[in-house]
Amino acid sequence: MNTLIDNNADDSAEAVTQTGFLRVDHIGIVVNDLDTALQTYCNGLGFRLLQRITIAEQMVEAAFLDAGNSTVELIAPTDSTSGTARFLQTRGEGTHHICFEVEDIVATLAALEAQGLRLIDAAPRQGVHGLVAFVHPKATHGTMIELLQKEHGKDHS
Repeated sequence: MNTLIDNNADDSAEAVTQTGFLRVDHIGIVVNDLDTALQTYCNGLGFRLLQRITIAEQMVEAAFLDAGNSTVELIAPTDSTSGTARFLQTRGEGTHHICFEVEDIVATLAALEAQGLRLIDAAPRQGVHGLVAFVHPKATHGTMIELLQKEHGKDHS
């Protein structure tokens, strides 16, 4: 049996309003070696480096690249025991998450939880560019979703 989803513009606008999704902020890509990946993305593909930062509490180094209307985040583990290192060992290099900017992260988390989606973070925590929380990849067909409520003055794009 086929299920038809009506993507009426009014309905989809209402759904986005209910969850508070504004836009894709960035795509997170896990890499083995950040310097090698930066060579590929900047020199080979022409992306511009916006920011490179070590995130000690997550045991990663990240580089944010200008992708025009969005950003690419390259992520490399700095410790073999980190969650990112385990992800890399299990899945290899590639897409780690898709980050969506939201208006109100607390309201978005509540709306997603009310829809029965499995969350990694029940409450937001401080990230590099604002408050963040993650939706479990098992709830979204294998792709981890990051929610970001940007802080004023922390826009990296």
